[in-house]
Amino acid sequence: MKNQWLNFFVGIVRVKVTGRGIERYLNQLTRSGILIWNVKKHGEDVITFHIKAVDVKKLRGPARKSEVKVRFIERVGGPFFLRRMWTNSGFLAGTLAFIVIIMVLSNMVWGIEINGASPATEHQIRKELKEMGIIIGKPQFTLDNVDVIQRELTDNVKALTWVGVELRGTIYHFQVVEKEDPDKPKTYEAQNLVATKKATIVRMFVEEGEKVVAINDTVQPGQLLVSGLIGKEDEKKAVAARGEILGETWYKSQVELPLETTFQVFSGEEKRKYSLNVGELSIPFWGFNKHEYKEFEMEETTQQLKMLSWELPLAMTKKTIREREEVNRNYTKEEAIERAINLARKDIKNQLPEDATIKGEEILHQSLNNGKVKLSILFQIIEDIAKSQPIIQGDEDDRDDGSTTSRSR
Repeated sequence: MKNQWLNFFVGIVRVKVTGRGIERYLNQLTRSGILIWNVKKHGEDVITFHIKAVDVKKLRGPARKSEVKVRFIERVGGPFFLRRMWTNSGFLAGTLAFIVIIMVLSNMVWGIEINGASPATEHQIRKELKEMGIIIGKPQFTLDNVDVIQRELTDNVKALTWVGVELRGTIYHFQVVEKEDPDKPKTYEAQNLVATKKATIVRMFVEEGEKVVAINDTVQPGQLLVSGLIGKEDEKKAVAARGEILGETWYKSQVELPLETTFQVFSGEEKRKYSLNVGELSIPFWGFNKHEYKEFEMEETTQQLKMLSWELPLAMTKKTIREREEVNRNYTKEEAIERAINLARKDIKNQLPEDATIKGEEILHQSLNNGKVKLSILFQIIEDIAKSQPIIQGDEDDRDDGSTTSRSR
C-alpha cells in the first residue's frame, strides 16, 4: 500500500474474525468505508486482516448483525509504541538520566596536572587558573579554549618562559618551562672596577680595593674607578675590587602626545549565548535575548562533547558578546605636557636597573603643532655605573677600552 507508512504512524490493528457470516461482514465493512488490507483466510470460518486503529470502534456494529466474533490479536504503530513507552516511563527516564549524567560528567574538569614547575611556580599557576575559572567540577564548555589559557598564563605568570596546555578527556595537562636565572657574572680572583658610561660620581661604597676617583669627578666609559692593586708601589697585591659606585647619568627622551584622541573601550556589559551543534544544525538553548549594543565584539568558542573517552557528533558553542563604546579624550596643553612627562618617566624607568632612581628632569624643548604636544626631556639618573674588569697578569695597567653611550629616545 502506498500509505502503509502513514498508517503505521496512526496505528495498525490486526483483527481475527470467526463465524459463518464472514463474507457478509466484510461486505458491510467495505460499504461503511472502512479500509482493510492483508486479508487472509485460515479455514472455513476464520480470517484475519489489518485495519487502521481509528476504525476499531466501527467493527462492533457490523459484527453483531453478521453473527461473527471479532478479536484483536496484534497492535503496532505510533500510538501503541508511545503507550508502551509511557508504561515503561520510569525505566526510560532512568536510562535517559543515566546517559545525561554520564555526558555531563564526561564534559567537566576532573583533574589539573602541572609538570616541570617548581612548587612556588605551581602554586602561582594554580592561583591564576582559579581566577580564570579553571577548577575541578567546572563544565568544559564554559571555559576558554587552550590557546587563550596558554596566552593568559604566559602573560600573567612572570616565572614562565613557555607553557603547553592540553586537554585530554577530563584532565588539563600543563607542561611548564620556567625562566632560568641569568648567569651570575663571572668573578675573578683579581679585578678592577671601571665605569660603564659617562657620569659624575655622587657616592662611593668601596668594600675592597683602592679608590682612583673621588666624588664630583666626571668619568668616561671604561675609566678605572677602583683599583684591585693595593699596597706600596713595589709590593702591590692583587685583590677582587668590590663596591658600589653611584653616578649621575643623563638620558634624553622624545615624547609626542595628541591633544585629542579617540579610542575603543569595553563598557563591561556582556551577554553570553550557548547552543548545541548537531552537524551543521545549531540549536540555541541559553541566552535567547537579543543584545542592543551598537558597537560590540563577539568571541566564539566550540567544545566537542564526549561520552567517557569517545567524542560525540555534538558540540557546545559559547558566544560572548561584549559591548564596545567609543571614548573621546581631550587634554589642555598643560595636561598634555604633564601626561607626556609621566609617559616619558615611565618609559625611562623600564630601561633602568631596579635600583636606579630619577634625580630630576628638564624639558629641553616643547612645541605644539597639528594638535600634538612634542617634548624633549633630559632625565638625571642616579645609578651604579661600575662593572668588573679582570686584572690580567703581566699587564696590571691594562684597562677596558669599550665605550657605552647613554640611551636616548
